[in-house]
Amino acid sequence: MDEAPLTFKPPPVSRRLLLGLVPPLLLLLLVLAALTYALYTRSQLTRQADREALREWLEEARVHRKTLPDLVRDYLAHLPSNGDPPAPDDPVLLVRAEELQEHLAALGRPTRLWAEQLPLFPIIYELRLILPDRAVVWESGLPRPRPLGQVAEFTYPLLGPSEPRVVIHVAYQLHAYNRRQEEEAQRQRLLLWLSLAAVAGVLLSTAWAWFALRRERQREIQALLAQQQIEHAEKVALENQLRREEAEHHRAEAERQLLEQRLAAQAAEQRALEIKSQIFAGVGIMAGSYAHNIKNLLVRPTDLIRRCLAAQNLDPQVRQGLQEIGDTLNTVTDRLQLILKTVRRDPSRSVTTRLDLNELLRDAFRTWADMAEQKWKIEVRLDLAPEPLIVLGDPSHLSQAVENLLFNARDAVFEMRNHVREQARSDPSLDEEQRRKRLIEAAAWKGLIVLRTRRQNGEALVEVEDNGIGMTDEVRQRCTETHFTTKQNNALYHGLSTGMGLGLAFVRTVLEGHGGGLEIVTAPLSGTTMRMRLPVADRWADPNGALRLHDGDAAADASTADAARNTASRPAE
Repeated sequence: MDEAPLTFKPPPVSRRLLLGLVPPLLLLLLVLAALTYALYTRSQLTRQADREALREWLEEARVHRKTLPDLVRDYLAHLPSNGDPPAPDDPVLLVRAEELQEHLAALGRPTRLWAEQLPLFPIIYELRLILPDRAVVWESGLPRPRPLGQVAEFTYPLLGPSEPRVVIHVAYQLHAYNRRQEEEAQRQRLLLWLSLAAVAGVLLSTAWAWFALRRERQREIQALLAQQQIEHAEKVALENQLRREEAEHHRAEAERQLLEQRLAAQAAEQRALEIKSQIFAGVGIMAGSYAHNIKNLLVRPTDLIRRCLAAQNLDPQVRQGLQEIGDTLNTVTDRLQLILKTVRRDPSRSVTTRLDLNELLRDAFRTWADMAEQKWKIEVRLDLAPEPLIVLGDPSHLSQAVENLLFNARDAVFEMRNHVREQARSDPSLDEEQRRKRLIEAAAWKGLIVLRTRRQNGEALVEVEDNGIGMTDEVRQRCTETHFTTKQNNALYHGLSTGMGLGLAFVRTVLEGHGGGLEIVTAPLSGTTMRMRLPVADRWADPNGALRLHDGDAAADASTADAARNTASRPAE
């Protein structure tokens, strides 16, 4: 009996094609939905963060020791309690309204005057405070950018839902708004290209599947009609191909996950840099505010001392004492002026003039030597080069850099002093008599800081050397990084900026702006030498060897000195 011929009837091509395309289409839709949700969530979080920052600024900023909500509550307290409209010429309400107007102006004016110096602060175009009986408005007068969509508006009840009659309206623009728009546009373009690539991939896979399935069908029919062995071989080959495709899919998935992790790490680093920039801006604003207030407080005592000195028949000893007090107040005013110049300027943007590094260190020695001897119990020595060391630089920045190195040396000496005492106190190998002698020797240990200038290979060197605790190699390599500090929790001298990790970072930035550099020579328990290198300014010597500046340079230096004296003699702003 003859066997029936082997027949094979595959399912229609269109049905197989649709079944094969369903999984990739679903995966594509899920990826597009995830990308869209992530971009939307990011934009919403950024807008919410901006508004929360503005809200905190409006509610917590103080002018004349009162915040805006406090002034509004004072105003509402003088409104008629029975709900009747107040008199339009009520003097108390008019005074309160003027206070509110001055407060809004004090909030908005710095954003208009210092728009270029406050890179993270918003530009305020309008502040509108709507009260039950009137509206208090402050406008900056700045032209609004085109297109108008760059200006954001924010309105909310200032005193919360319990008082809906008082509403604050802000029209503002962040400096980084254009950058965020560009990043948003880049993300939109990336999403568009990804979508196009996905569509192209689907089309190519569809065409490939169509022709592959069609060729596969013909091959299977021919194989089934020819011999069973060929069909088995093709089946084995197809299984191997599926395994390879699965392995490639797993590898592609692993690469995608690695790329996502790298992008997340980059985003975290970017956020950390933004937080550091905000901290720098906040520290500069705070320091400038403190220095400005102290400077204003010195105006009155300076004027009183001047009047006392102008009196006739004043005892000579009293006159000398008043003169010394006046000189001290003038020195404090000069120091505050330098602080204001420092915090109001970027350390990388210096006001360059010709100055002598020897005079710079003499000023630092005169300012801090007595305090170091009496309060810190540290000897400060001065070792200057025999000839003037003229450089081109910013006096306020370089003076602040020298003082930062001096303060670091002071803290290192404090830590060394504590280490010597603790070592003598906790040594288990000593008896009571030996420990007492060691403690006496530790108490007699003397701290030393040397301020030195010298010339080497066409460069001017400023060295601050101490016999303090020293640094390990790891600390030496990282000590100039921003916010890196070893004194956050264990500093023995708690100053206003101790432990913030800004001192040596400021010194490095100042020296880079002056074309110089910072070298650190140190070892644990062996002291530290901080060496600032600066290029020497152009000069020429006369036949007798005396150093002289060019006539134009000397005139410039004289005009700079006169300007400094005039600034020091003016009353505080």
